[in-house]
Amino acid sequence: MLHDVRAPLVRQLAESDAPRRYWHMGDEDGRAWLFESVEGDGEHWAVRQVEVGADRAARRYWWRRLQDDDGFLTDQPLEIWELTEITEEAFEAVWAAAG
Repeated sequence: MLHDVRAPLVRQLAESDAPRRYWHMGDEDGRAWLFESVEGDGEHWAVRQVEVGADRAARRYWWRRLQDDDGFLTDQPLEIWELTEITEEAFEAVWAAAG
């Protein structure tokens, strides 16, 4: 796997004191994605992400683990109009359970 040059940028956003927002998206196959975002340059960037497969296996991505053989932290701004906003507590519960 190649070194991902995004790590310092994602880390900088993740460690900033910028406000966070939390999002959820699911599909018809039973998969779900949860995101913690920070706004930068007028767009929402994911700094943490949980992917839950139809088999309920969960994978976490953040600046220390940007990708693996199964997936990756999105490298595009979030299209928040396609997402449902959730509470920080809901995101953190899934993040912890996926740990």
